[in-house]
Amino acid sequence: MIYTSQSIEILSDHLSKLPGIGKKTAQRLALFILKLPDEEVKSLANALIQLKERVKYCSECYNITEEVPCSICKNPKRDRSIICVVEEPKDVMAIERTNEFHGLYHVLGSSLSPLDGIGPDDLKIKELLERIQQRTAQDPIAEIILALDPNVEGEATTVYLNKLLRPYEIKLTRIARGLPIGSDLEFADQATLARALEARVVL
Repeated sequence: MIYTSQSIEILSDHLSKLPGIGKKTAQRLALFILKLPDEEVKSLANALIQLKERVKYCSECYNITEEVPCSICKNPKRDRSIICVVEEPKDVMAIERTNEFHGLYHVLGSSLSPLDGIGPDDLKIKELLERIQQRTAQDPIAEIILALDPNVEGEATTVYLNKLLRPYEIKLTRIARGLPIGSDLEFADQATLARALEARVVL
């Protein structure tokens, strides 16, 4: 039996709960942290505490923020007639990095997944509908973009939202799916290639 410090085991156990971190990687990280200077470890601990104390959810779009409403919702230069619906805050970050979208967001918090016990009431769907209903004739929503993950759960959520939002007579779109830049057609799977053909554009 290999004996180690109980403190290292406790930290490794916490680190292994992070996504993508297995037990061996968690133990390596714990040993790495042990070698850090005291000030860096304290700085890391303080950063974690501040994260939990300061970061909250925007009252309008439910993205993570330190100010309510968030800087995107408060920005007068954003196009308020377009709302992009995403699953997680990380999706907002990914879209913002493109510098191509200038509208607002609505973060659902997850996607529909009955096997995991996640239903419509567990997502910010009711809040999205209320947001649409609260907009006046002087400030209508012209388009809602569904930018959900291209997996079974994302597809199920897209279909569900499509049915819910149709009665509002708002333009509904979804992000195109297809081949990544730099890839070869011969290596694309059938589903991806089919999506690319469906999302073809006129030149």
